[in-house]
Amino acid sequence: MDKQRVHQELSQLSQQARFSVQQKNWPNVYAFAQKIIALDKNDPEGYFLGGLAEKAAGRYESAIEAFTRTLNLGPQRYDAAIELSQVFLLLLRHSEAYDLLNNYEQQLSNSPFYLNMAANIFSGLGLHTRAWPLYEQANMLQPNIDPFRANLAACGVLLGKVKESKAIYRDLANKYPQHQKNHYELSKLEPAKNDMHIEQMQKILKDTKSPPEKNIFMYYALGKELEDLGRWKESFEYYQKAGEAVLSVANYDVADEIRVIESIINTCNLDWLSTGKTPSPTLKSVKTPVFVVGLPRTGTTLVERILSSHSQVESADETFFMQMAIRHVSGAVGINEPGEKVIEKAAGKDIQLIARHYMNSVEYRLSDRPMFIDKYPYNYLYLGFIAKAFPQAKIIYLKRNPMDACFAMFKQSFFKFAYSLEDLGRYYVAQDKLRKHWQSMLGDRIIEVDYDSLVANQEFKTKEMLNQVGVEFEPACLEFEKNTASSATASTLQVREKIHTRSINKWKNFVDELEPLKTFLTQAGIKIK
Repeated sequence: MDKQRVHQELSQLSQQARFSVQQKNWPNVYAFAQKIIALDKNDPEGYFLGGLAEKAAGRYESAIEAFTRTLNLGPQRYDAAIELSQVFLLLLRHSEAYDLLNNYEQQLSNSPFYLNMAANIFSGLGLHTRAWPLYEQANMLQPNIDPFRANLAACGVLLGKVKESKAIYRDLANKYPQHQKNHYELSKLEPAKNDMHIEQMQKILKDTKSPPEKNIFMYYALGKELEDLGRWKESFEYYQKAGEAVLSVANYDVADEIRVIESIINTCNLDWLSTGKTPSPTLKSVKTPVFVVGLPRTGTTLVERILSSHSQVESADETFFMQMAIRHVSGAVGINEPGEKVIEKAAGKDIQLIARHYMNSVEYRLSDRPMFIDKYPYNYLYLGFIAKAFPQAKIIYLKRNPMDACFAMFKQSFFKFAYSLEDLGRYYVAQDKLRKHWQSMLGDRIIEVDYDSLVANQEFKTKEMLNQVGVEFEPACLEFEKNTASSATASTLQVREKIHTRSINKWKNFVDELEPLKTFLTQAGIKIK
């Protein structure tokens, strides 16, 4: 067959395969890919299409091999690079995903699809500042594509670009009134000033007549806006409906998490802490990690913003890298919170393996500053591993009025142990037992910060905290609201305001509704302010 006919046939096969990609007919895509390879084993298109089919089927190692072959044959193939980067992200190979994005980012200027995908990967890597211009460019090249616009709005929220995000979510909520997530996101962007949006959402619920499990986001949005307007009883009813709706379809038992906490207490004890080798310093571990931990909604983000406003400190934001390191050394895979067996296996391994895996994972997020923050609240579960793996690490543990902390979690859609007051009470007591365990083990290594004291005495408490961390006071730390870094937390908008005391004793607006929780905590020995 002459070259021209081969070229024509390859072009036709590629077109047919691309049509099958649009139809998501992956067996056909794979078949066309094999035909292309059979005709010309040096044509990168065949391997690229094969990689798409392997990726869609979840055969990630085969996809990596195919996309790598594509890039070897066609180094300019940015599509293969971004697809490969996404596979690396799925496999939690963050540094490799980042390196590919870094190398190919400048070649994406005319591809809205791959600009959007690359931005999604940057966001998945926790690099929302890098994602934003790519989302913007994708929307500029191909405007009015609603998934692109929604991605831009979500990223904007994390970067504090409230005006831009609000305009997009308002438009999407009006365009797709039954898409509840848009209403939910819109409700979080500003306090409700009247009941216009509330009435709109209530009408949608009435008209659609969907079962409760389909209305979860709308319930939370209604609860939030009713709270804004001081309609406490109605607000609580919607928060409660939301939690009940989640639990009606969730396969969740708070007892499972409490058992993990008990296992951590039994496994990570003083004898364990004092045995094994101390990690030897390496070039990477010379940096000083600052782990900011505590229950969600207790002020961890506020402290992270204060510290990361210092010239010697940067933030890696929230990472799952410590729990990933623990799972890795235990032989487990995935990103889920480690269970009892994982904790026990990891505790028996060389702690240097955990330290090395963690630092290798987080390195791509860091610059040349000597200290970095990892603000993942649930790292309070792993303080034993942290203290043993990083003798030089600083550990900041946030605490807050128990009722304020509990209510703040109850009214969010994120925290599985907080969907009912009963589960919330039981979990709070268990984590308080763990907190006391760490205090008895680690003593002065834990820098305890009280949220109420910090917001009431900002300058004094900030200076005290900086001194404990080991850096000199800088005025920028008192103006953390000017910090432009992204914040991927439920507090992403609050921390862009000046410090305030509005959240103190908020629970008292719901004192009757929260009485069962208060009684349970009090009887368990928890002091309520």
